[in-house]
This record gives sequence, structure tokens and C-alpha cells, in this order.
Amino acid sequence: MTYDIQCIAPTGDVCGEGAVWCASEESIYWTDINRFLIHRLKIATGAVESWFFDEPVVALSLTTEEGRLLVALGSKLIWWWPATDRRADHGFVLPGAPAVRLNDGRADPQGNFWVGSMKNNVLPDGEASEAGGTEGVLYRITPDGTASVHMDGLGISNTICWSPDGGTFYTADTLANEIYEFDANDEGIKNRRTFFGADDRGFPDGSAMDSNGDLWNCRFFGGAILRIAANGAIREVIEMPVRNITTATFGGPDLKTLYITSASALRNPGDRLAGSLWAINTEVAGLPEYRVTIV
Repeated sequence: MTYDIQCIAPTGDVCGEGAVWCASEESIYWTDINRFLIHRLKIATGAVESWFFDEPVVALSLTTEEGRLLVALGSKLIWWWPATDRRADHGFVLPGAPAVRLNDGRADPQGNFWVGSMKNNVLPDGEASEAGGTEGVLYRITPDGTASVHMDGLGISNTICWSPDGGTFYTADTLANEIYEFDANDEGIKNRRTFFGADDRGFPDGSAMDSNGDLWNCRFFGGAILRIAANGAIREVIEMPVRNITTATFGGPDLKTLYITSASALRNPGDRLAGSLWAINTEVAGLPEYRVTIV
């Protein structure tokens, strides 16, 4: 299929991430990790608002309280109310920070929040330092704040998605260049398997799941999104206009618009629109955003 790929917000993000569709606001939220920003684009007007935080902003989630978001910063989780810019500590603080930081995160069908970590590659002023090592951990935080470890030894924890029936969990280690799948239930995840291995189109970053069970994986350094079927076969390669594609989420009134973040860091020469927010219309609907349960 040929896609019309549109740049809808040329924000020049150093490392755009954390895309979340908010249907009630008809808006897309996303972050710039290195500039400590959250952006919101209102689709009807094309207006972008941005908020500044005290440390890297790495992931976002809607909650069961309309108007309240869960925000993953580099070292901890906070609650945030965009309408008033009120902020409050959640209670979870990342063990080992600031030597390590949080990375990709997403709510699950049960209302828990899953978030991974990595060696901290962002300096206090937002400048980049080197990633590496195997300090990454994947956490699940339940609505009452209880945190449990479900993977460790990761280079960069990335991609957090569930199959449409909730029975399969997908996650990735960017540095290992592998996407894994697990059996999933209310208790957690088990039976780890390699779902998709190394590919010459870059490294696995964030992903989105569609209603047919295909994983749309963004490829950092690869300038592409791979649409991967449930059996691990590449169904489609979507070539993007910039090199570093970071994460995606489905949105729009019919959930058939894929919103895609990108990074200006490590861009190719001439990538004027690197770090922009992109959109493509698809023939398949995505899954609605899961929400963290407020207790």
C-alpha cells in the first residue's frame, strides 16, 4: 500500500517519544525526552502547546480520571492535569536513578502501567551521552502503586504492546535488536520468545498494535516502520522521510490514523524535518488507548 505521509507538527524534537491519542480532546500528546517537554496537538486547529518539566519526559498514559495523565519522567512517575498544569508525585521512584532512567511505557488492559528502563543517556542539561550496558529493567506498577520486575538485563527497554485479545505481550531490547513476545494474563507475563530478530532496517524502537494483531514497529536508524504479522513475518515496510523513527500510536475518530514521532538526534544531513510529528492514514484501525486505573 502507498501511504500519504504528512508532517503535521515540525517541532524539531531531539528525541520525540510517548505518543498518546486522547479521543475526548481530539488531540495527540507526545514528548521530547531531551528538551524535557510534553507537546499537545489539537487536530481541529493544528495548534501545538508545550509544557516544560524538570527532567526528561519519556512516556505518557491516559487514566480513568478524565483530564489526568500519568507521566513517566527520567527518575519517577508523576500525575499531571494539563488543564491547570497541576503536578503531583505518583510515588514510584526508579531504583538506581540517575545512573539509569525510565524509557518506554504504556498502560495495560487491566489498568496497570508498564515501563522499562535503561542506562541514562541524557545529561542534566538535556545533552546526550552514550547508551549501553544491560542495566535495563521492565516494571509493572499496579494501581495501588506496587512495582514488580518482569524482565532485567536489558540494554534499552522499548515497545510495550498487547495483542487485541490481551493474551500476548510484546516488548523489545533496542540494543539487542530483538522484539520479544510473552504469554500474558492478569498475573503478568511468562514464556519469553523471540518474535522478531535483527533486521537491516535499523533497530526496534516504539510500536503500535492494530485491531488485526499486526505490530507496527518504528525503526531507529532505519527510516521505516515495519508492519509485522502475529507470526513474525513482515507484512509491509513503510518508508519514512526521516531516518530516526521512534514510536507511534493510532488515533483519529476511527483509529485509522497512525501518529508517528521522530528524532532530530543523529539525523542524516539534510533531514530538515527530523524530529517532527507525522501522520499516515491506514486501512486498518488500531486499538484504543488503555488507561491507568485511578484508585
